[in-house]
Amino acid sequence: MTPTLTETGTGTDHGASPATRSMRAIGTTAVVAVTDPGRADDALALMAEDLRLLDEACSRFRPDSELRRLEETGGGRPVAVSPLLFDVCQVASDIAVMTAGIVDPTIGSALIELGYDRDFDEIVPDHLTVGAAPEPAPGWWRVELERAAGTVTVPPGVHLDFGATAKALAADRAAGRIAAELGCGALVNLGGDVAVAGPAPDGGWAVGIALQCTTPVDSVDQVVVVHSGGLATSGTTARSWVHGGRSVHHIIDPWTGAPATPVWSLVSTAAPRCVEANAWSTAAVVWGADAVGALTDLGVAARLVDADGSVTYVGHWPADAVAPGMPAGRPSDAGRRAVR
Repeated sequence: MTPTLTETGTGTDHGASPATRSMRAIGTTAVVAVTDPGRADDALALMAEDLRLLDEACSRFRPDSELRRLEETGGGRPVAVSPLLFDVCQVASDIAVMTAGIVDPTIGSALIELGYDRDFDEIVPDHLTVGAAPEPAPGWWRVELERAAGTVTVPPGVHLDFGATAKALAADRAAGRIAAELGCGALVNLGGDVAVAGPAPDGGWAVGIALQCTTPVDSVDQVVVVHSGGLATSGTTARSWVHGGRSVHHIIDPWTGAPATPVWSLVSTAAPRCVEANAWSTAAVVWGADAVGALTDLGVAARLVDADGSVTYVGHWPADAVAPGMPAGRPSDAGRRAVR
């Protein structure tokens, strides 16, 4: 199913506003919205449970997580894992194949070397230490999955980072579960990874695009309406820090093991599922100057913002939508380009 996006103001009157709830989880702001206001608290409880289970299975910052135990005790041998961890490993492998290795889960060591070995809010800027030269990621194909046995084999010394892939998958799973169990339309937004399921409100779900997921709605760069599918935003500025006296960010080029060259400060993409949208937005940051051509060839709808604020639109991403109360002639519009 192709995701459907329109500019704000398109469609029928929204009628009663969906009810929303939010919480802090997995290092980000998690928001759930439902079309039935009476089920909002139930939806929050379901999302919270899903995120708790994800954190226990996949966090690389918790010493007691299943992922950490797998890496520390596996020793290159097959280890039986929970269905959730296996599914995340499988999706990460599928995404690596889909992106030709550009989004690779074996970048964990590179992030650790850059000081991203704890929750982002706990990173201490390092202006002095000069780390080791970056090395290419070991390669996603070295992690062996056996579905029949439910086992995962991680070679010694390989550290996995499911990062945004797991977050986007969690958004898909939570939205689907909430819609199915509560019988209403649901939107889940995990730090810019957005998934919708069930019947959308009249006029669709309005989603703001901005550098920070906590940006007030009247200050976002653009508002689009999502009727189906998933939406994801990746960038090089929101999760950046100082290491060895230089600014670094969390999106790693697996071919070099270094942070991707920051050609794009923000990339938003749409896809049938949030996990796929996240794969393309992350890949676009790594592709750099080649991103527009690659996304065009793939038929992916996208909005890309470069370092000076110029915006490029790819595919059927709506190019005319602007933030509420913000005139179309604001300075950043001067560099807008559309790619169709």
